[in-house]
Amino acid sequence: MGADQNIDWQIAVASTLDWWREAGVDTLADELPRDWTAAPAPVVRETKRRVVAEAAVPVVQALPATIDAFAAWRTGPDAPEATWAGSPIATSGNPQSAIMVITDVPDREDAESGTLLSGAAGRLFDRMLAAIGRDRNSVYVVPMCTIRPVAGRIAPEIETRLGELIRHHVAIVAPKRLFVLGNASSRALTGADVTRSRGSLQLVNVEVGQSGASVAVETVASYHPRLLLERPAEKARAWKDLQMLIAGLDA
Repeated sequence: MGADQNIDWQIAVASTLDWWREAGVDTLADELPRDWTAAPAPVVRETKRRVVAEAAVPVVQALPATIDAFAAWRTGPDAPEATWAGSPIATSGNPQSAIMVITDVPDREDAESGTLLSGAAGRLFDRMLAAIGRDRNSVYVVPMCTIRPVAGRIAPEIETRLGELIRHHVAIVAPKRLFVLGNASSRALTGADVTRSRGSLQLVNVEVGQSGASVAVETVASYHPRLLLERPAEKARAWKDLQMLIAGLDA
């Protein structure tokens, strides 16, 4: 009987130990009382904070606010066309004139002579001015693009920026009338090609300085002289545009 009782006792102890082991008890003693049936504490993992450097905010420099300073900037190293092949062509005429003429790009002859509207297109332009009692010295001629592009026209990816610059130029000159030649120049000022924008005197709003104030400038869009050389039939419409340009305008 004694031997059987000893075996039963050992079996009972082993069974108890198995139960505690399944319950999570892995040691016979502890320094402090423990609740072996409690849920385990959540494991807190230290997360490394990723410090992302803020993107550097580009410094936008204000454009020159005077006519002479801006005209010089447009032919300087900071102009959008500064890295292009060729020499920039400056403005010509009188910036104090009531009429500001805006052309799109220099012609091939212009790049060679260094003067806007030279060659055959320039000679036709001179006759157009003479027909309304004007000459080169009585208007202010400004290129939208100072260096002739390789393709001979303004690429779409730079047209918006050049449009912003020409509007700034108009704002600081503040002429009484604008005479806009060519589609790119017309889009920059009127928002539409010449075929849609010509035929009426339009008011174009341009912002003046950093104040955000705007001034309305009367604008006439017309065909570029180079197109009139290719399509002489359009000269009648161009003549009407010239008459509109000087109507009610003091000399």
